[in-house]
Amino acid sequence: MIAPARVRCPAQTADCKNEGIFLFPARSDMMKSTNPPAGQPPVTDEYMQGLIAALSDPSIDRRHAAVRALRECGAPAVAPLIAALASAPDADHRWYAAIALSKIGEPTLAPLLRAMAGNPDHAFRRYAAAALGEMGERAVEPLISAMATDDRVLRGFLAQALSRIGNPAVGPLTRRLTDENGTIRTCCALTLWQMGEVGLPAMIHEIEKEKS
Repeated sequence: MIAPARVRCPAQTADCKNEGIFLFPARSDMMKSTNPPAGQPPVTDEYMQGLIAALSDPSIDRRHAAVRALRECGAPAVAPLIAALASAPDADHRWYAAIALSKIGEPTLAPLLRAMAGNPDHAFRRYAAAALGEMGERAVEPLISAMATDDRVLRGFLAQALSRIGNPAVGPLTRRLTDENGTIRTCCALTLWQMGEVGLPAMIHEIEKEKS
């Protein structure tokens, strides 16, 4: 089994602080969605729980098939998957739950951000941030807005997700450097700085524009 990529936290600061290793699946290991086969069982709680249980199956092919099927379930699978992410018995199960959430996409955004705010467990937040980071550009604005929280550790995980998104996050982060919320301004600047050569030029340009 391919191990999840390991990346150091991009926001080890007083305002956007988080500790430890950020785990997420490499993009190359993300499964492509498929149409459900003819005669697929209806999307019931029992059916989804069976798919979620299959995320721990010894067969990697069955795990991948479960991710594809959960993706096809769409929004109804979000709450059960978030619950599975919170109660996962091991890292592998949590990893595949995060993959499934990321593949469902937009219906995952608001519920997962709320769950991160309400669940301080670092492992849960780490994998939730991984799922959000894999969603790409559509997750950027909700992630930035969520940085208004007073929870410094949560802001660190949100910054990780934005850093994972990379270039598509640079423009929105730069525009929010003038946000009316001071916490958002600070976290946007720190996230751009931590993104290095991806984010620094945009931040420097914004600063120079303000001086001129």
